[in-house]
Amino acid sequence: MAEIAFQSVTRNFAATTAVAAVSFTVPSGAFFALVGPSGCGKTTVLRLIAGLERPDAGTISLDGRIVAGAGRFVEPGQRDLGMVFQSYALWPHMTVAGNIAFGLGLRGLSHAEQWARTAEALALVGLEGQADRRPHQLSGGQRQRVALARSLAMRPALILLDEPLANLDAHLRQAMLAEFRRIHRQARTTFVFVTHDQNEAMALADLVAVMDRGRMQQIAPPQELFARPASAMVARFVGQGRTVPVEVLGTEGGLVRVRLMGRDLVLPGAAPAGPGWLCLRARDLTLEPAPGQPRLAGRVSDLRFEGGDYMLSVDLEGSGADLVEVPSMVPVAPGAEVSVGLSGGWVLPREGLAREGLAPMALQPAYEVA
Repeated sequence: MAEIAFQSVTRNFAATTAVAAVSFTVPSGAFFALVGPSGCGKTTVLRLIAGLERPDAGTISLDGRIVAGAGRFVEPGQRDLGMVFQSYALWPHMTVAGNIAFGLGLRGLSHAEQWARTAEALALVGLEGQADRRPHQLSGGQRQRVALARSLAMRPALILLDEPLANLDAHLRQAMLAEFRRIHRQARTTFVFVTHDQNEAMALADLVAVMDRGRMQQIAPPQELFARPASAMVARFVGQGRTVPVEVLGTEGGLVRVRLMGRDLVLPGAAPAGPGWLCLRARDLTLEPAPGQPRLAGRVSDLRFEGGDYMLSVDLEGSGADLVEVPSMVPVAPGAEVSVGLSGGWVLPREGLAREGLAPMALQPAYEVA
């Protein structure tokens, strides 16, 4: 296992800054995921870890050893890591066992050790009995497992996964998510997983980093990213949140008091007095408000059927917000006026919170100040 540490790492491509003074630490043995919109810099971070890119500034350390920066650069082959590519990168003329054993042979291992490790890796990824098949005889999911087994056979301290599930259909992708979790638990190796699919990242990783325009917006466990976003970008990107402008009036009983659409509400959050955002997700809103629950007036803009229920796009008129998503068990025609119940949300300041280490706070129901 290996700890990864970035200290003020920057990588430029001509006039474009792909990674801008990024600092973070990944604990040894973690399953770490990098997500963000296209062009945010996540793949460049992965390539910097691998040694396929050199930083223009800052230092990168693996397990306490500087591998880039401070006048030092360790080549990829000397970093004790494995990499699993989106394209699998398997030799088509070799058998499954031959693909896995190839790198072991380059390391000078005996034939007996090569085949012992190959068999061990095949068992770990659930491909016993497939050693003599060739890549074209395998399904996409099986080829992905072979690529992972090839890295695991080298017994690296760190495995990098670059969009490894992108070529699989939805059913296979779900099956492979469970397999990756199982393999990580058994291998006890540090995994770094880059994906454009936030649902994959949230399902797999115990630590997720959200990037935007070359900068780390927030690094946290999946539950915290979803419930307590540190910036408006994270609020909107993770879980399709919507941000509503509010005025933060102060704190009250460990919660935050805000003014929204002319009403004073008390909500979970972490923000000083001043302009703020209220992050709302579909689970925070209902068309059947409970007694005493804050109610907001809105108008249905659109309707779609999703996951066995209806999802309404609602304009909270006068809020200055984008359309919010409200679940409903029955269809409501566009143009209809509705009363939306508010059961939760998360308040953050306009400029965003510190990106790591928010103080613990229990999420409590929203209520309106009389």
